[in-house]
Amino acid sequence: MKKVLIVDDEKKIVHVLKAYLEKEGYQVLTAHDGNSALSLSRQETPDLLLLDLMLPGINGEEVCRTLRQEGSKMPVIMLTAKTDLDDKLYGLGVGADDYITKPFSPQEVVARVKSVLRRTSDESGPLADIFSRAQGNLVVDTLGHKISWKGSALDLTPTEFKLLETMARHPGWVYSRSRLTEAVLDYDYDGFDRTIDVHIKNLRRKLKQSGVSDLIQTVYGVGYKFEDQ
Repeated sequence: MKKVLIVDDEKKIVHVLKAYLEKEGYQVLTAHDGNSALSLSRQETPDLLLLDLMLPGINGEEVCRTLRQEGSKMPVIMLTAKTDLDDKLYGLGVGADDYITKPFSPQEVVARVKSVLRRTSDESGPLADIFSRAQGNLVVDTLGHKISWKGSALDLTPTEFKLLETMARHPGWVYSRSRLTEAVLDYDYDGFDRTIDVHIKNLRRKLKQSGVSDLIQTVYGVGYKFEDQ
């Protein structure tokens, strides 16, 4: 049974989402402020976090940033009343895997939870459980859900892991934004959606911090590709 933690200061929203998710077979934990969110995330290790941005005390962005700094790989879906694109992209920048804009339907949230958990699990049956690239320096372990460079594990979110794994499987292939969105985020691409660009930016930054450069290249006007070294 997958465990989902819902964090929102609007108790009615929490109550409704809890009922819908439990009906789908999920174990549901709830919290109404940032401090409780951090405490439950550390103690209960949920499989997924539904996190409102506007929380009493510590806001959702800070909760997400703190968990990522502590090494948590738990998928995070942000719930936000902010409709400005830059606000949404900032949420992805601090480590969220996806976001849902309020107002939303409970069915939409359940569908997105299923989608995120599906793409961050091993149920897809990869062609190879472990493979390497860059003359053996980059090792992708789908069973252990980790990617390492020269023996040191990269600190990636579930979405960043899936993004790098997808492109690394086929070096030289050019992936359009729409193809990456469908493969990695599991929903239809909107031509104005910059979500993939933000995840690519975060992934490149982490690779660079680990001494890796030029593995992911931009093909202008088309998308991205993994360039084996």
